[in-house]
Amino acid sequence: MGGSLAGLLAAHVLAGHADTVTVVERDRLSPGPEARAGVPQSRHPHVLLEGGQLALDALLPGFMAGLRASGAPCVGLPSDMVQWQSGRWFRRTPATTHIYTGSRAQLEHLVRERVLANPVISLVESTEVVGLLGDSSRVRGVLLRERGTGAGSGADEGAGSGSGGEPRPLEADVVVDASGHSSRAAQWLTAIEAEPAAEETIDTGLAYASRIYRGHGGSLGTDALAYYVIPNPRQVHGGGVIPLEDGTYLVTFSGLRGDEPPTDEAGFTAYAKRLPHPFVHRWLLESEPLSPVWGFRKTSNLRRRYDRPGRRPAGFLATGDALCTFNPVYGQGMSVAAMSAVALRDALADPRRTPTTLRVQQTVCRASRQAWDISAGSDRQMPGATGNALAAGALDRPVGWYLDRVQERYAGDPVVGSAFRSVLTLRAPVTALFAPEVARAVLFGAVPETPQEPPMGREGR
Repeated sequence: MGGSLAGLLAAHVLAGHADTVTVVERDRLSPGPEARAGVPQSRHPHVLLEGGQLALDALLPGFMAGLRASGAPCVGLPSDMVQWQSGRWFRRTPATTHIYTGSRAQLEHLVRERVLANPVISLVESTEVVGLLGDSSRVRGVLLRERGTGAGSGADEGAGSGSGGEPRPLEADVVVDASGHSSRAAQWLTAIEAEPAAEETIDTGLAYASRIYRGHGGSLGTDALAYYVIPNPRQVHGGGVIPLEDGTYLVTFSGLRGDEPPTDEAGFTAYAKRLPHPFVHRWLLESEPLSPVWGFRKTSNLRRRYDRPGRRPAGFLATGDALCTFNPVYGQGMSVAAMSAVALRDALADPRRTPTTLRVQQTVCRASRQAWDISAGSDRQMPGATGNALAAGALDRPVGWYLDRVQERYAGDPVVGSAFRSVLTLRAPVTALFAPEVARAVLFGAVPETPQEPPMGREGR
C-alpha cells in the first residue's frame, strides 16, 4: 500500500520471495520526476544521508552512480556548507561525509524505474486501499477502490477520493502498509477485530515554507554549495538554501507553532531576517524566484509500535512513514525508508530464524530506532512541544549531559565533528560518540574556537 520510496523498496525486496507483488498507489504517476499530490512534502527539502546511500546501493547495485550521473548535487560536510547551530558557526574543515540534496521527485523516479522493471512487480495507479481482507489471525489481502477523476498528480491533497465504483478485493499472502504518516491502518485493523498499534508522538508545531530560486551568477556567491541554520531551543527559527539537480536552489524557512513562516512573497522574504545572520536574506534579494511559496505543517514525530506484541494478524507489516515519521528538519525519512528495506531483506533471508510477522516487524522497527532517538530526543527539548512521548528515560540525564558536551565541540573539533556527523547521517551507531579519542575530547578537551562570522571560504584554501 503506497508507491513512494518505502513502498517501492519493500516491493523490490518481496519480489525475491513471491510470485507476484502488487504496488497500490493512490496517485496517477507521471512518467518523469514530478512532485505529486500524495506526497505534499515532496516540494520541500530532502537529503539523502550516508546511511541511506549505503542502503540504496545494497538494494539496487549501482544506484548511487546513477543518481550522481543524473546531476544530484553532492554536498560535503562540513566543507561545502555554511552552517550555524547552537550559537556557533561551523568550521569548514575537509568533508568527512557527503549528503545528496536533489529533489525527492528525482530520487523517487530513479528508484521507480529500477523497481518496476522487475516483471514480478506490477503497479495499480489511481487506486486507494479502503480496507483489509481476513481476520485478526491473518490478513488475506485488501479492498481496493478506484479514485475519481481528481486523483491525478495535480490534485489537491486529499482530493479525488470520490467513488470509483464498488470496492474490489485483491487477495494477498502479505500486506505491507507503506501509505505514509496518514495511514488508516488503525481503522482497518479494528474493522477485522484486530488491535491497532500504540502510537508515540512528539510535536513541536514546526512549520515549513519553501520556494525555488535561481542564484545570481548561478551560485551562492561563495565557494559553499549550501547554507543551513539549524533551530534549537534558544534559536527556534531555521532556514537553508540547498542546491537542486537543475542548478536552481530550494530555500526553506521554519518556525514553531504561532510563528509559522508565511507563504506570501513579501512575508517569506522578510522571514529570512529572523535568522541569526542576514546573509540568506541578502541572497534572496539578489536572486530570481521561480516558484510560488509552498507551506507544510505535518512535522510531528510519530512512531507506531507494531514491534510490540498485540492481537494483530499474521501477514501484515508496516514500513516507512506508516511505521515511523520524523520531524523533517533532521532529513532522515528517505534514508530510513531505504534502511528499513535492507532490514526487511535481511529478516526474510535469515536462515537461522523463521520469519514470523512479529519477528520481521521488530527487525524493520530497529532500523528506524537511531533516527527516532535523534529526532525525538532533540524535539523533547523544544519549547511548546506536545505529545505522549515527552517523558525522559532513566538514562536520558547522564546521556544528555554528555551529548551537550559533544554539541559544544561539534562545530569546531574535527574529531568530535566527524564522529557526530557519522551518527547523524546514520552511517555509524551512537556508540561511535564514545570511542576513546572522541570521549577524551568531549570529557577533557576545551571547547574549541569557531568562526565569529559565516565562513564563506573552506579552510586550507
